[in-house]
Amino acid sequence: MPLPYLRWQPQHIDWLRLSQIPRLGPVALKRLWQTFGSADGILRASYSQLTEAGLSDRLAQQLVGIDRQQTNAYLEQVDRWLLQSENSLLCLDDPDYPPALQALDDPPPILYLTGDAELLSQPQIAIVGSRSATPQGLGNARQLSRELSLSGLIPTSGLALGIDAAAHQGALEGLGLTVAVLGTGVDQCYPRRHQLLASQILDQGGVLLSELPLGTPPRGPQFPRRNRIISGLSLGLLVVEAAIKSGSLVSASLALDQGRELFALPGSIHNPQARGCHQLIRQGAWLVDSAEQILQELAPLLESKQTSTTPALAGGIELAELPNLAPAQRQLLEALGYDPVSLDQLVIRTGLQVDQLQSQILALELQGVIASVAGGYQRC
Repeated sequence: MPLPYLRWQPQHIDWLRLSQIPRLGPVALKRLWQTFGSADGILRASYSQLTEAGLSDRLAQQLVGIDRQQTNAYLEQVDRWLLQSENSLLCLDDPDYPPALQALDDPPPILYLTGDAELLSQPQIAIVGSRSATPQGLGNARQLSRELSLSGLIPTSGLALGIDAAAHQGALEGLGLTVAVLGTGVDQCYPRRHQLLASQILDQGGVLLSELPLGTPPRGPQFPRRNRIISGLSLGLLVVEAAIKSGSLVSASLALDQGRELFALPGSIHNPQARGCHQLIRQGAWLVDSAEQILQELAPLLESKQTSTTPALAGGIELAELPNLAPAQRQLLEALGYDPVSLDQLVIRTGLQVDQLQSQILALELQGVIASVAGGYQRC
């Protein structure tokens, strides 16, 4: 049976064949890729070359025995899925594969995506927490996600109940963009009650992604495994509520191992869902209670990405080109010209409080819309 899409992407066929070999995991596949240079190189390697690269006899025999001319049912399934324009694959050696993920010791060999894959190149903030969150925790996650979104970060989470869902909802209320990393196949929705939320994410330009094969149902071990992708895609990870023994603390540990910034929101000493956050703070996580504090800590990392992630903001952007500005941000831009304006003058022109004004200034600076210059601030 012909493969209308995959026949134009032979390297994707090779990665899909490799992904079907039992017990050939991400760590081994990255090592093989670094040794042989491509999926094709891996599949062309001899038995002795594979064992010299560290593979067991059994895995080496399986690789050498692959029939690359055979079209199996799974390849046909993936090909049909890829014929839908919103679906795509990113394999480990693709130019658009996220560099931050590629640098991990165990990067997903294949990412299955529904939505705009270019979103993965934007600066992201992971937001995670308890599935049985308190109403206050849900409100905090939603508010912080909305504010971080309006400041130009892409909130990334796992579509789970509780804090994950609140983080996605807050992002949808902000600039509307969010990334959901699933613990199932990307063509599945778990929990089922989040089907509407998943549709809203896609409708507003977001992304659903998974490393798991199409059709993979929910199984317990898959969810901790996907957490390394959530943190790996992000500049930092924010834990809003978490019990002492929880998957969110596993995510926090992964984030630290990956060299990501770690933030924790404190809570009541009487709330068991806050104790994990308190533990993280004692262990060195940044204690934060506002989006501005997170943005300040991430500012050096964001500045290094600004040129590549916000090219459209250069050369004198007009307000009409920024339809999703928060009211306070629009008010600030209307008060600015292309000549420097001092902070005191901006307070008078906008009527905003100094702390609120500084928060919006920082957000717009990080988006590359305004700049700090001698004498105050001006539009770029």
